[in-house]
Amino acid sequence: MKIRMVKSGLSICALCVAAGMSPAGAEELFYVSGAVGNALENFRETVKPWEEATGHTVTLVPMPASSSDQFAQYRLWLAAGTTDVDLYQTDVIWAPQLADHFVDLSDAAKDLIPQHFPSVIESQTVDGKLVALPLFTDAPALYYRADLLEKYGKEVPATWEELTLTAQEIQDAERAEGAADLWGYVWQGNAYEGLTCNALEWIKSAGGGQIVEADGTISVNNDAAAQALEMAAGWIGTISPEGVLAYQEEEARGVWQTGNAVFMRNWPYAFNLSNGDDSAVKGKFDVAPLPSGGDGSAATLGGWNVAVSKYSTKQEAAISLALYLSGPEGQKSTTLKNSNLPTITALYDDPDIAEQVPFVPRWKEVFEQAVPRPSAATKGKYNEVSAKFWSAVHETLSGTGSAAENLELLELDLSDIQGSGW
Repeated sequence: MKIRMVKSGLSICALCVAAGMSPAGAEELFYVSGAVGNALENFRETVKPWEEATGHTVTLVPMPASSSDQFAQYRLWLAAGTTDVDLYQTDVIWAPQLADHFVDLSDAAKDLIPQHFPSVIESQTVDGKLVALPLFTDAPALYYRADLLEKYGKEVPATWEELTLTAQEIQDAERAEGAADLWGYVWQGNAYEGLTCNALEWIKSAGGGQIVEADGTISVNNDAAAQALEMAAGWIGTISPEGVLAYQEEEARGVWQTGNAVFMRNWPYAFNLSNGDDSAVKGKFDVAPLPSGGDGSAATLGGWNVAVSKYSTKQEAAISLALYLSGPEGQKSTTLKNSNLPTITALYDDPDIAEQVPFVPRWKEVFEQAVPRPSAATKGKYNEVSAKFWSAVHETLSGTGSAAENLELLELDLSDIQGSGW
């Protein structure tokens, strides 16, 4: 089978050579990954050319959609040194916590590294060791019903206050016309990592900091942060359903895609799905940067990567797969199929992507507003810090204590964690 060369990148077979392997000696690799939308089904299509070129096969082991649940399972497997898993799909924030368990890919990927955004490579480098290769980057945006904004003569909201007023006005007017199930705004309010992302955006955009600053200072207990959380708590039962407190990405998309939301906060993957033939909002929506809380827009930096387990007994084949998935061919495939944002700069000028996923180049504006979670500052304690944060936020949104009270308690909890060293 001939593999088409991608301009500015390596072919699949070239990647195999770069990994120091030949098509002989077929291996079955086990790759664990969580996903949203139809990404798991699309993954099987993406790896087919690599399987045909190398003779190896990939068995996908699906994980829960919640990244928090995935991380907990990964830690169990890695702590046990399991040889049953060869590759892990990893969140951008996990590198400092899992680095000791992954193969250093610096040498194998030396020709590929310069093609990626330097900041993304840096995020996966721990003590000089490249512990994972980028698959795609991510930053959420505000999805909005362009048809409804036009109907009511409204502009895309630039602030959270404008979003609140516009969402309420359109929701009320549409319900009066019979759209009883319409809500103004859907987002991710469940007590999990996704709520950390949402709340960080509210707080950062209001001038309330980043929970823990780059120098390790705990900054979350402040008036701006408290006001941002109280604002969000005011959405519950007004422009957002009570059930939003249990929503993750797919629950929010479900409401939006059936035509029952004016606005939605979600990641790029939802764009192509929202334009699918089975979508009630096909051709009726657009995206914009998230609103400002008075200090500019803030979008949580996301993204997923692929790491090779140091406990794998099939490391050569696993490295070859990682290089392919992170290379131009693999990233182009996932961009076209999943509407993911590539980390290879040349793909932003790829004519196929520009034609089939035209919003990708436009997402650069959103990406420019991206704010990292404090994983670098809190290192191995990040997940503990994040869990404390999202719990305090969820308590506030649920009406258990005020934002000021919950943030004061949160600061004490984070100080205790910091005291044990991060």
